[in-house]
Amino acid sequence: MSHDRKFFDTFMLIIGALVLFSVAMIILSEVVGGRAQESFLSEDPAVIGMIEEQIEPFGKVAVAGQDAPPVMAPPPVSVQPAVVAVVEEVSGEDVYNGACAVCHTAGIAGSPKTGDVAAWSSRIAKGAETLYANAINGYQGEAGVMPAKGGRADLTDEAVRAAVDYMTAQSQ
Repeated sequence: MSHDRKFFDTFMLIIGALVLFSVAMIILSEVVGGRAQESFLSEDPAVIGMIEEQIEPFGKVAVAGQDAPPVMAPPPVSVQPAVVAVVEEVSGEDVYNGACAVCHTAGIAGSPKTGDVAAWSSRIAKGAETLYANAINGYQGEAGVMPAKGGRADLTDEAVRAAVDYMTAQSQ
């Protein structure tokens, strides 16, 4: 048992010495490194300039009668003519081909096929304003569903009217 006790004491002594040595090395590196870092930061012009830039005030208060810079008038502003975007009018045929033809060519969702006089005659009889309102606002009838503006919210009311006029002209 004394042999184990002697081994344990020696082992603890070595571990203690290693821990003490490690702590001493950490403290020594902090002292030496801290001084080197501190002197580097206090003497480097780039670091000093960056610190001064960061702590510089962003505004100044001018008080009348004290050392204030003279107030300069702002430079004159030149006025440029406004640029007005010209919106090109789109034909009813272009709107039909870009938005309406998907459903009205194949008769999808109960839509009347363009050129089908029988399917369009009852709709045309209700009047152009009814057709415009149904196309712009959407319509759900017995035969099918018409989404508002054919599902194209980017179309203007005038473009939808032009497309309706095109389809009715093709279907009379």
